[in-house]
Amino acid sequence: MLTSKQRAYLRAYATKLDPVVIVGKGGAAPEVVESANEALAARELIKCKVLDNCFEEIRDIANIIAERTRSDVVAVIGRKFVLFRRAKEKTAFEDLPESNQK
Repeated sequence: MLTSKQRAYLRAYATKLDPVVIVGKGGAAPEVVESANEALAARELIKCKVLDNCFEEIRDIANIIAERTRSDVVAVIGRKFVLFRRAKEKTAFEDLPESNQK
């Protein structure tokens, strides 16, 4: 679970990212989830785009993909959303504000 400071930091970092996962009319299909999983393993922070022909709620799609990839939803803005999953080894986000939760 991300704190609000961590979420704000990641949201600011994600503004310059291009979408790497595109969700079509199939919604959160297994192929889309697998693509997001592979992208998260390679990048930790990804931006996803939901096409206009998808009639499901964007927040629902983001939550489903996050649950299936064991990641966190950072932000949902318009038809795009951002996911984050910290790498097990050598993270690129060493300067991410630490959470005060124990």
